[in-house]
Formats: sequence, structure tokens, C-alpha cells
Amino acid sequence: MPPTPPVIGVIGKTNVGKSTFFSAATMVPARIENRPFVTIEPNIGVAYVRTICPHVDLGLPKCDPRNSLCVEGFRFIPVKLLDVAGLVKGAHEGRGLGNKFMDDLRQADVLIHVVDMSGSTDEEGNPVPPGTHDPLEDILLIEEEVDEWFFSVIRKDWERFARGLDNLPLDDVISSIAQRVSGLSIRREHVAKALRETGLDRKKPSSWSVDELRGFIMRLRKLSKPILILANKMDIPEARVNFERVKEALPDRVIIPASSVFELALKKAWKGGYVHYIPGDSSFSVLKPNELNEKQRKALDRISSFMKEFGGTGVQEALNRAVFELLKMIVVYPVEDPHKYTDGYGNVLPDAYLVREGTTAEELAYLIHTDLGKGFLYAVLAREGKRVGGSYILKDGDIVKVVSAKASRH
Repeated sequence: MPPTPPVIGVIGKTNVGKSTFFSAATMVPARIENRPFVTIEPNIGVAYVRTICPHVDLGLPKCDPRNSLCVEGFRFIPVKLLDVAGLVKGAHEGRGLGNKFMDDLRQADVLIHVVDMSGSTDEEGNPVPPGTHDPLEDILLIEEEVDEWFFSVIRKDWERFARGLDNLPLDDVISSIAQRVSGLSIRREHVAKALRETGLDRKKPSSWSVDELRGFIMRLRKLSKPILILANKMDIPEARVNFERVKEALPDRVIIPASSVFELALKKAWKGGYVHYIPGDSSFSVLKPNELNEKQRKALDRISSFMKEFGGTGVQEALNRAVFELLKMIVVYPVEDPHKYTDGYGNVLPDAYLVREGTTAEELAYLIHTDLGKGFLYAVLAREGKRVGGSYILKDGDIVKVVSAKASRH
């Protein structure tokens, strides 16, 4: 079966523009057939990551996307966006909507923390004059809530569990811990890397001190649920100074300057046919200038100036960097005819798969169809016309034909 789309959790306190970001990210004024998944919860939506469609490089006149969109040469591939319940101090102990937050957070692969960089909301999310609250406090507070929740879940009954690991070989220790935490969307490789990086792969689990256990769990959180900071409300003047200060204080973080309200306004204008805009672009063009009133023209001028300064609104960049940089995913395109780049029905480049870096050709075969994997013989890289074996590690943009003893139309 095709790979499950990654889940991006959107976290933050109330009134920071979290709902605006969610709306802006999931609003796509285009029709898409055969969505790979259906929205079943009001707080789950479909957003998209953007990459250049191979049909452009290949000089093909068009493509026939089935599980994604192609807009003027850019491929938009769906991901799940999860609007996590608003966070307050003490959420990990159940305060506010803490329990709902914990249930939501389990599902996420990566987190986008929406922060009011203008400092116009206090610790509880109440409106205050811009510049009077420190957004750095919010970043540290929310991350502490996530970390403490993570720690409390994994530490529960740890001592008894750890004693049963002491005489197991390392591979079995890793597998046992991975199985224990699988409900948190943590994978085996996360566990192995966290053990290695903390040096605890050389110690018996029952001998770990509380500090060592905490260190392991914190590393596990950073690996399995990395956090991107969306510096929202950058359109408010006071946000500029705060942004530079936060960047200096947190040099190792991915921090994206953004205005969710500007992105949402552009999407609405695009839907109404007033502007030409492709999400992720650094500019837009006005299509119906005579139909705009003075207020609308001034608003579009402000948005245009913002985009020139920051290279866009920041919303699409945040989605892209969360998936491609923090989750380390790539895009590959399975086909059946490596010469025409089509599936069995003649559709050109119909599917775009998001897979993790390190995925092999044989693993891709299983993702396309179980039978293809079971009968895997070799794969053909369509661009290069080159045959590769099952251990070939896929690269971003690869167009791949799987050759199997068990053929399957996909």
C-alpha cells in the first residue's frame, strides 16, 4: 500500500494565530480527485508540500497527477495537518485541554510550534499590547510541556520494565523499547539513535539514573517529534526585534518568519480570481486591479512588501522544511513504463510518494504493492535508463520502475 502521509502537529497557546495558520495551510483552491485519505476529525486537514514536478525537467507537456496536484510545474504532495488542542502551563498534568493535547500529540511525526512573535498575547493567551510579552518564554514553556508529557508517559513503570531488558542483546533491547513506545509514533531507528547518542547502549537499562533516563527520553523526543518554530505575526512591527533576539537565543532551531493572516488573505484572493499566486512563491500578481477597493489595494501592497522582505509568507516554507528537513523525507515517482514515465493506464507521473531518506528500491516495491515486493527482481531508474538492485537507496526525484516476478497494475 502507498506510504502513509506524515502527520504535522500544530501546537501553541491560544490567540497566536494557530487556527489562521491551519486554515491558510489547508486551503487549496483547486480540485483534487482520489485523495489518499479523508478528513475524519474537525481538527485534521490536508496540507501540501511543494517540489518541482519532474515533467518540467523532462520536457513533457504535462503530467497526470493522481495522488497529488501539479500547479504550473510545481508538484504539491498531501500531508496530514493536525491542529493540537491549545496548550497552557501544566497541560502535561491535565490542566486546560491537557488530556486532549496528549491524545493528539501521540499521532504527530513533526511539530510546528506557532508563536506570536509580536508579543501581543500573555502566557495564558490573553491579548496584551504588542511588544509587552516575551515570545521566547512561550517557546521554552511549550517545549517544556511537550517534554514533560513525553517523560511522564515513557517513565511510567520504567523500573520494572528495565529489569527485564538487562540480559538481552542490544538489538532486542532496542526492539523491546521501540515496541513499548510505538503508540507515540516512535520508530525503532529513533530508539537506536537515542541510545547511541546518549551512550546508554553500553549500560544495563536498570542501572540508568533518573537523569540518564531523562536524557534518553528528551533525545528520543527530539528525534521522533522534532519541533519547527513558526514566528507568526511578523507583519506586526514589534515582531522584528523579538525575532532577531529569539534567533540569537536559539541558534540551533529552525525558525521561520511568517504571517499566516497574509497567506490566508492571498489564498482567498486567489480563490476569488483577484490574484495569481502559487503557495510558496515570493510574489503574486494582481489580475483584477479595477475590481479592488482602496482598502484591498493597500492590503495587497502590505502583503507584497512583506513577501519581498521575507521571501514569501512563510507558511509553505514551514510545511516544506518540517517534512523535507526535519523529517528528512524525499519524493519519488513510481511508474510502469520507464520510457514514457507512465503507469499501466498511460497516465504520466501519476503518483508522488513521500518516503524517508534511506528507503531502498525493494522497500518502495512493497509500498507500491505487497506482491511487487514479494516478487522483487530489480528496479529501473527511468531518467538514467539504469537497472539497480533492491539495496539501491532512492534519491529525491527518482522515477522508478519496479520489475517483479509478481506483476501488479498500480
